[in-house]
Amino acid sequence: MADFQLIIIGGGLSGLAAGIRAARFGRKTLILEQHALPGGLNSYYLRQGRLIETGLHAMTNFAAPGDKQAPLNLLFRQLRLSRRAFAVREQLGSEIRFPGRTLRFTNDPTVLMAEVDRQFPTCADRFVRLRQAIAACDPFRPAAWRSARQFVAEILGEPQLEEMLLLPLMVYGNPEEEDMDLRQFVIMFRAVFEEGFFRPAGTIRDFLDQLVRQYQGFGGELRLRCPVAEILVRNGRAAGVRLGDGTELTAEDVLSTAGIPETIRLSGWPEEPAGYTGRMSFMETVSVVPRQQADATIGSRTIVFYSLAPTFHYRRPDTLLDTSWGVICCPENFADGTPAPAAQLRVTNTASHPRWQTLAPVDYAAAKVRWTEAAVRASEEIIGQYHQSVVYQDSFTPVTIERFTRKAGGAVYGSPVKLRDGRTPLAHLFVAGTDQGYLGIVGAMLSGVTVVNSHLLQ
Repeated sequence: MADFQLIIIGGGLSGLAAGIRAARFGRKTLILEQHALPGGLNSYYLRQGRLIETGLHAMTNFAAPGDKQAPLNLLFRQLRLSRRAFAVREQLGSEIRFPGRTLRFTNDPTVLMAEVDRQFPTCADRFVRLRQAIAACDPFRPAAWRSARQFVAEILGEPQLEEMLLLPLMVYGNPEEEDMDLRQFVIMFRAVFEEGFFRPAGTIRDFLDQLVRQYQGFGGELRLRCPVAEILVRNGRAAGVRLGDGTELTAEDVLSTAGIPETIRLSGWPEEPAGYTGRMSFMETVSVVPRQQADATIGSRTIVFYSLAPTFHYRRPDTLLDTSWGVICCPENFADGTPAPAAQLRVTNTASHPRWQTLAPVDYAAAKVRWTEAAVRASEEIIGQYHQSVVYQDSFTPVTIERFTRKAGGAVYGSPVKLRDGRTPLAHLFVAGTDQGYLGIVGAMLSGVTVVNSHLLQ
């Protein structure tokens, strides 16, 4: 008899969601997390009495409690969490900034429509047609890869508007360089522009604590600081795991949320990890400033997506960091928040994992300082100066991401090649999370739920 019916590798949001769903139906479930805290890409750490979130800018797919078909509410029903008891804060409003043009948007899609009409009046009708085409598309129906850029260009015929719409959708979920699959584009367009951004009330720690309580309340077991060294394979099927300390635990099924490359390395399934390793990673700089300073710069804007040039290039940069475009987020700028004496300005830019990885420790430390300054300077071209008011600052690179999450290459959105049904070549071994093809935080959690429903509760 196996030690567990299900072992889940990774205590991130997809792993926790999968664990809740399995444990709810009585499956003896164990989640193994190598880090000291759950959350994976969306965790936190404490510095100087401040809680710094590592991944969460905002959640997409906002929905009112009464919208039963919305992904967010579907997720909560699957996890037996009360949506009406789940306090959320909607975005105050975000922007896409390119030279000479700005598009504002909120969780009300008509705001973006009015902005397109104002900034691109000749495209207003074509933008309506784009929304109609997106509404008619079923992104979950199996289909061959199709260029999102070509799709949008054929309808809009306005390169700058196309660039401005693509930037938020790529940077918040796309593992491919320069272009994205049409199905991914449709999912992200709906999630960002039709449904919109929100945050759980409180911090990511509060949200994670809620998920862990739900999981453990159903009888699930969570082990932290417990890295997996190997997925045990016997007679062509996953049979359990060997931990870093040599302990072996058997299981009827194993679900990995560590990404396809890491899962290949752990299990030895007959493919090369490099073929699944994503190229897109990021560096994020977190600056804590007095609330007054934040008000004077980013103001009431929640997220600013910017490009300093008319065209942006979504690809791994040739340098350590590309500051020509990026994202500026203020996590405090969500509705109904309690004003605090300090606010965070989080700047995200694309970064090259191979270049960061090859630096010697002394050079790595110096590069972090230099490129943190460069990221701040670039963001100041958009929102104005704030560096002189910073009371605390930190940054993390692709190397940091890989070390704490085991995401190969620090690729936060995983592999461009997805296993959409969650199956691997090995029986009883499944994957969930970004490498299943679900996008965003809500999508990652639905991924874990979907794999459990499809393969483990039958």
